[in-house]
Amino acid sequence: MIEILDTTLRDGEQTSGVSFAAHEKLSIAQALLVELGVNRIEIASARVSDGEFEAVKRIVAWAKRTGHLDQLEVLGFVDGKKSIDWIEASGCRVVNLLCKGSYKHVMGQLHKTPEEHIADVREVINYATQKNISVNVYLEDWSNGMNHSRDYVYQFIDGIRDLPIKHYMLPDTLGVLNPGSTFVFCKKIINRFPDLNFEFHAHNDYDLAVANVYAAVRAGLRGIHTTLNGLGERAGNAPLSSVIAMLKDQLGETTSINESNITFACHLVETYSGIRIPQNMPVVGEFVFTQCAGVHADGDSKNNLYSNDLIPERFGRVREYALGKTSGKANIKKNLEALGIEIDDTDMRKVTDRITELGDKKEMVTPDDLPYIVSDVLHHDVADQRIRILNYSLALAQGLKPMATLKIEIDGEAYEASASGDGQYDAFVRALKSIYSDLGRPFPILTNYSVSIPPGGRTDAFVQTIISWNYNGTDFKTHGLDCDQTEAAIKATVKMLNKINN
Repeated sequence: MIEILDTTLRDGEQTSGVSFAAHEKLSIAQALLVELGVNRIEIASARVSDGEFEAVKRIVAWAKRTGHLDQLEVLGFVDGKKSIDWIEASGCRVVNLLCKGSYKHVMGQLHKTPEEHIADVREVINYATQKNISVNVYLEDWSNGMNHSRDYVYQFIDGIRDLPIKHYMLPDTLGVLNPGSTFVFCKKIINRFPDLNFEFHAHNDYDLAVANVYAAVRAGLRGIHTTLNGLGERAGNAPLSSVIAMLKDQLGETTSINESNITFACHLVETYSGIRIPQNMPVVGEFVFTQCAGVHADGDSKNNLYSNDLIPERFGRVREYALGKTSGKANIKKNLEALGIEIDDTDMRKVTDRITELGDKKEMVTPDDLPYIVSDVLHHDVADQRIRILNYSLALAQGLKPMATLKIEIDGEAYEASASGDGQYDAFVRALKSIYSDLGRPFPILTNYSVSIPPGGRTDAFVQTIISWNYNGTDFKTHGLDCDQTEAAIKATVKMLNKINN
């Protein structure tokens, strides 16, 4: 089994602009250890700030209650007693000691001889042992050490190997390795020190982090470091989601990770970090289980001709079928089946032609839009449209709050209201809410609002408005398309009203 140390809360927090609050760190720690089943997590760096100290104490208090204390680790420094005392005071029981893994770092940064650095490291480890704190050792800049000063690397490990060190951590600190060099260097280390426990810590500067993890495991290493969403210095670290899929499918290795919860954990970190998950990121990206080409959707209906071992259900997801100019009849049929809509071949051709036309205009067509497209093309109601906007008026004047007046039909009854707001759409929603309030009906919470336009930036470009809602604890999205942003938002809102009332 491959052991995973996740360092989202330490190395991941070194991503530019990312700083987790104490309660966020605790939430992520719980997701990693309980929901995902990660073996160990690195939660902080010693002596960074008072806030970091309080965050560690909060995580430690929870871990003590739940039996996870031994899975928490803190980065410490070769600074005499300072880091060890900080870690002891926080309640944590494991230090990951940051030592120098290359001769260049020893001489250029510390201005010490290898012998002097080894003596300093031994002093800290002995002190940690006295305090009953377990020790792991990072060989910072190890990859360059193996490239340019291999004798120093061997000298350093020989100089401390008699001490009680659990794991020797081998970081590609500057992300300079490739799969070939990773395999060679890891193999040399294992052959030179077969009785020691080594782990690999990849950085992604050349987009080779996951490939280098593959090579390290092939060379014989049994411990790997990751972060959620690949957060980390510069280009980041090896993403946990990609690593666990690769280990299982490409190397046949097992881990303790619960794959079905990886999407939840990644989206949790996305929320707290403010760093969006790329839509095409393997395993957890929005688009990676979406078939766009019609031939692929057709193949899915014929013995899964276009499937591989990355089945979306493994990761708590489902396969989707995009709608656009390349989708074809098979994609559309898959989406209609999911919506419970049946149409004959003649009507299918009409719907296909309309979606292809929309795709040529670069408009985003979603499954939520499909009933409306079918209704428009075939000139009859596919879904029960219980709610319709009969009329509305929006007013904007300099120095005055925007105003909205609307008339809406609900189950055949017309209602009218006016309101002011901070913007035209806000005024519209306030008027709508007042009608729902008078009727004693609950109104969903708007949780996110995003706007996009096709490339080119023309003033007459279509506006795609995507609004996220929460209704009775359920999250969902609706989309609106129009040349006017407010009108697009109103269309998305009407879709929401019909969705919750059907």
